[in-house]
Amino acid sequence: MFVVGGESLIDLVPVSAAADAERVALAGGSPFNCAIALSKLGNATGFLCPISQDQYGDLLLKPLAEAGVAVLLKDRVPEPTTKAIVTFNEKMQASYVFERHADRAFTREGLIAALPERIALYQIGGFSPIRADDAAIWTDVVAAAVERGATISIDINVRDKLIDDEAGYRSRLSAFLDTAHVVKLSEEDHDWLKPGTSIEAHAAELLARPRCELVVVTLGEHGSRAFTAAGEAVAPIYAPPVFGDTVGAGDSLMAGILTWLAEAGALKPGGLAALDAEALAEMLRFGAVVAGINCGRKGCQPPSRGEVDAVLAA
Repeated sequence: MFVVGGESLIDLVPVSAAADAERVALAGGSPFNCAIALSKLGNATGFLCPISQDQYGDLLLKPLAEAGVAVLLKDRVPEPTTKAIVTFNEKMQASYVFERHADRAFTREGLIAALPERIALYQIGGFSPIRADDAAIWTDVVAAAVERGATISIDINVRDKLIDDEAGYRSRLSAFLDTAHVVKLSEEDHDWLKPGTSIEAHAAELLARPRCELVVVTLGEHGSRAFTAAGEAVAPIYAPPVFGDTVGAGDSLMAGILTWLAEAGALKPGGLAALDAEALAEMLRFGAVVAGINCGRKGCQPPSRGEVDAVLAA
């Protein structure tokens, strides 16, 4: 099973780019989105996050159930659902302001007890390093996942508006990066983490960490890049016939990449490092199609495997 640990929340999304636009409530959160995308692509997937007892918790559970994602924490919590207030720029790229509640209503013992006995992949959620008390618990969850056989991935997903201790955040993120075999980051993450450093140099630094074997960097409308010790590649986006928005694009791409790696037999230490330029380009293309189909819709609505295969075959 693939397990994604981390935040779920409600995106309060404007129906247009106008400042006073009406907002609609959509289920979201980067790990939540990725778990749904993984399951819709055909992977047995579990999601590790507390779900509120409120009406927004009901809204979160519905797409998880529809996608066939196993909700690993069975008991719902009284804390209100975490929310993200979404705004769009002129390119319809999303930015967020957060109100956190239920996604932090966990215990170390509860999270570890909810893990399956065998785990093929564990993905670290982007909120995990933000608070020191949370990070200490999620660190133990990662260690427990490794004991259960997991390859570790992380989608960095810097949320600077939530960070009130930059030095501490950077230190905690670094500790999580030292556990990861696969690291994904956006160009915006790169610019925040390593201003003035080239993407190539940053990727090399990540690959020099104890476990990292694959680095993927998304470049928005300019596509994505991938790096291993054996090669590197770049791929363009897949542009859908009709554009919706970019909500969940990176999460969908990440799910596509992990799916491709698993099917290629490469989602394991050593197998990742051996991926050459040709394999990386194929991997990025698969991920781009998953992300592109999602961008043809409003909000995060990852595609089914059949939809992806139809585009790749065209």
